[in-house]
Amino acid sequence: MTYAPFAAAAIVGYLLGALPFGVMVARWHGVDIFRVGSGNPGATNVKRSVGKGAGNLVFALDFLKGVIAALQAGLWARLLPADAAHGAWLGLIGLTAAILGHSYSCFIRFRGGKGVATTLGGAIALMPVAALISVVVWLVLFYSTKYVSLASIGLAVTLPVAVFFLSGVSELFGFAVLLAVFVIVRHRENIVRLIRGTENRFVKKPAGASIETPAPGNQKS
Repeated sequence: MTYAPFAAAAIVGYLLGALPFGVMVARWHGVDIFRVGSGNPGATNVKRSVGKGAGNLVFALDFLKGVIAALQAGLWARLLPADAAHGAWLGLIGLTAAILGHSYSCFIRFRGGKGVATTLGGAIALMPVAALISVVVWLVLFYSTKYVSLASIGLAVTLPVAVFFLSGVSELFGFAVLLAVFVIVRHRENIVRLIRGTENRFVKKPAGASIETPAPGNQKS
């Protein structure tokens, strides 16, 4: 077995994930996303600070990063000699690299979003039924509380549980557990604010409203 396919999947996955679509879309609207709202370059802050269309576009693009990063592994398995039994690992490596690239992008000084959209895209590509169950949990939590952070944490926790009941202990289950831990760690400041009751609920940006600079100490929400 050669390690070339794994290296290729990791490199391409990272570069895909590192594409800062939130920064680019906001800039197309004349906005520096690091200086508005929460200061986070993810889809939620773009939607809240720039507008619904811009936020939905960023979410879709970040989602596709995860899908492509997970599926591009099959290309390397065909182009480069690899053991077919390791095909699943190529997808997991590609997605892992994309999530890291999204969260720590080399294009924006190793800053990035929380990785939820990219994680979800890759999860749907690799474990569709479990991912869809997690999406339902996200929707229920978001529409009942209006907390994006709580909904994202709920999605992350649900994913390994769903994988376990659907396929038992496997490499996908282990990977889902690691994803859940990563998402929770990335939301650690949100968790503190949720406990304190100071977390911001999602509120759409009113049409024509001015864009506000983030308050000090609230640039990572």
